Amino acid sequence: MYYNGIYHLFYQYNPYGAVWGNIVWAHSISTDLINWTPLEPAIYPSKPFDINGCWSGSATILPGNKPVIMYTGINPQNQQVQNIAFPKNLSDPHLKEWIKPDHNPLMAPTPSNGINASSFRDPTTAWQGPDGHWRVLVGSKRGTRGIAILYRSRDFSYWVKAKHPLHSSHGTGMWECPDFFPVSENGMDGLDTSTTGNGIKHVLKVSLDDRKYEYYTVGRYIHEKDRYVPDNTSADDASGLRFDYGKFYASKTFFDTGKNRRVLWGWMNESDSVADDVAKGWAGLQGIPRTMWLDTNGRQLVQWPVNEVESLRGDRVSYSKQQLKKGDLLEVDGITAAQADIEVTFHLPRLEKAEPFDPTWVNPQILCSQKGADVKGSIGPFGLMVLASDGLDEYTAVYFRIFKGQDKPVVLMCSDQSRSTLRKEVDKTTYGGFVDDLEDRKISLRSLIDHSIVESFGGGGRTCMTARVYPSLAIGNKARLYAFNRGTEAVRISKLNAWSMRKAQIN
Repeated sequence: MYYNGIYHLFYQYNPYGAVWGNIVWAHSISTDLINWTPLEPAIYPSKPFDINGCWSGSATILPGNKPVIMYTGINPQNQQVQNIAFPKNLSDPHLKEWIKPDHNPLMAPTPSNGINASSFRDPTTAWQGPDGHWRVLVGSKRGTRGIAILYRSRDFSYWVKAKHPLHSSHGTGMWECPDFFPVSENGMDGLDTSTTGNGIKHVLKVSLDDRKYEYYTVGRYIHEKDRYVPDNTSADDASGLRFDYGKFYASKTFFDTGKNRRVLWGWMNESDSVADDVAKGWAGLQGIPRTMWLDTNGRQLVQWPVNEVESLRGDRVSYSKQQLKKGDLLEVDGITAAQADIEVTFHLPRLEKAEPFDPTWVNPQILCSQKGADVKGSIGPFGLMVLASDGLDEYTAVYFRIFKGQDKPVVLMCSDQSRSTLRKEVDKTTYGGFVDDLEDRKISLRSLIDHSIVESFGGGGRTCMTARVYPSLAIGNKARLYAFNRGTEAVRISKLNAWSMRKAQIN
């Protein structure tokens, strides 16, 4: 949350080890979303309603500029219940201490409400309706149906479960970390979570516990009935749109009143083993925060790293009007390739040369797995090879392929980790997503590289992919960065800018 000029990041943390357990709400603060100072945990097990763990939740800024946290506690019966906490001292600029009122829990599973006590967690940021009443969602499931349970309150203390959920979807399983927020149909500015009215759509995002990835829909919130109705422009199930098609889970947005934007945080877990986590002493990380807005087509969201990350940029190299023929490999040197920010725009040849697109190719991840970076095509694969070693024994490829669709080109974006490391025990899944963007035969790619993480933004941020990779050769100054083309058709780099990135001050 953003409060009185300071960003507060609360996150799930085990103070006693690198594996899951003993969960508290750790607390770090920042003035720029990039450099962070840790404080003491804000919330930790101390009362009967959270004695077995303080799980995820959200912050809400109440009228009068008063922040409040709602979170899931685990009680002595190991039931999941929803609790509230307030700052002990609003005059403390860092809000170090939080208190839990005795009327917790606010929401609990009972025999009469039919809630599954082991599938009832992660309350959203609350919003206030035109009637003045507050609403909040809690993730749940009934059988295999994912559910966003709705609660209402007049005073933010006494909450009543609504008869109907805000929304649900069959076959999706447990909905963790739901997020529900408005987006403007007319521009990139963010909106306060309670905003409704003309020119506004809403987004419902859920994290799928069964699959360990997220999907979202864009639609309309009918506040008179407290129902959310997705548009029919994307699937309302596990095959739907995702914030990120790679390692990205349990994400959360907040409205940044300081810069009038909606900011997305996502969690990336590890790709190596639990034993590796124990040896490292840590596991999981937050990606670079992203600004998020509704695309001009109204069908999907666009994401872009917050501008503040550019403060870490150092040395820069640039290329323009560089042709990449079949098999060409252009090294981008003069920067620290293990810690870099790259932006490149490719201009494509005659699109009639593209391979035909098979309408049965509905799963982009499977398609990318079948057509990896080593599989030659017509227009593509072309893109970047990052964290590459001399001789290309190791590299992570982020690339595009262009196909000829029925009425327009189909753009496939892939992140191929199959050769990311010589280590055998690492998860090397290839990720894929379609990009709804090809303007004037151009496609853009931005990748943020930081030793073991590659965050990539295709088509101006319409399709995003995060990879966790652990090179054993391409480490430090031995890492290389290349632009490449393995398609039979030449592509041209209209422009490429790459920067060395300084290390942020974290913990």
